[in-house]
Amino acid sequence: MTASLNRVPCTVVTGFLGAGKTTMIRHILENAGGRRLALIVNEFGDVGIDGEILKGCGVEACPEENIIELANGCLCCTVADDFVPALDQILAKEPKVDHIIIETSGLALPKPLVQAFQWPSVKSRVTVDGVVAVVDGPALAAGKVASDMDALAAQRAADGTLDHDDPVEEVFEDQVACADLVILSKSDLMNAEATAAARNLIDAHLSRAVKVVPTAEGRVDPSVLLGLGLAVEDDIENRKTHHDDELDHEHDDFDSFIVELPRVTDPDDLAGRIAAAAESENVLRMKGFVAVDGKPLRLLVQAVGPRVNHYYDRAWTAADDRRSRLVVIGLKGLDRNAVEKILAG
Repeated sequence: MTASLNRVPCTVVTGFLGAGKTTMIRHILENAGGRRLALIVNEFGDVGIDGEILKGCGVEACPEENIIELANGCLCCTVADDFVPALDQILAKEPKVDHIIIETSGLALPKPLVQAFQWPSVKSRVTVDGVVAVVDGPALAAGKVASDMDALAAQRAADGTLDHDDPVEEVFEDQVACADLVILSKSDLMNAEATAAARNLIDAHLSRAVKVVPTAEGRVDPSVLLGLGLAVEDDIENRKTHHDDELDHEHDDFDSFIVELPRVTDPDDLAGRIAAAAESENVLRMKGFVAVDGKPLRLLVQAVGPRVNHYYDRAWTAADDRRSRLVVIGLKGLDRNAVEKILAG
């Protein structure tokens, strides 16, 4: 399928917080196989961390101007205000793009977004090539939808289903229910028994024959994800979700805020404080960029629960806001003062 003769295919990538969407998309951009790609990133929070990570790729297949960040809230809630203008901007680019990837926020429900592709002004120009759900393998193996969400008590029931009364779990179920392909991330961290447990949890919410692909470090052959040609918008009504009878939905179960820190001298010490905050205050996710004393390089920090990864991704530039800032995401009622106190050391 070529962009010049047909509707441009779009792949919707959904998945819960910290599941590994950005890592996988970065791998796709770096291994595009000649495709001209564009990317719409729907960041949850006030700082475009995911977009910055992806823009740092510097790959020819998806230049920085082909990456559009939407930071005004969950894309499934703001589709008319944000998505359609972003689509217009991408489709006007020259040379024409061959494929559009949409990375939704961890809170997004895919169905309302896919339904927007039925609008006449949209359907004539683009089509949903497929919906890809990225799920956190080790978390699922432990009976949870995301790492270290103890407060949810999201243990798997005896019949293999989750507690449908929990909004966070319903988001997970809706994402899987709409998926054409499920990416089981972090498979290298699981043994055979854990993998089977994760698969059982996924299978409990698949009403169709959907392939589950185990991956490590986001390494998925783009040919597995792109070019599915499914025209999902024509079938989306058959994908039953918890929110089918609702006119709207809210994400009041989550809090997000930004913590500014002074420059750090010891990244490992900071990682320890991040892990401690996640453990004691039930933080789901922390991510951001940090300035380190004596280092011209920018430290990228990503944490899922108490699991913290950090590395220098590139040099600071004159255009950068050289401050240490972390986006903190957790359940409603997250104690901001307690988190800030722990991070301050």
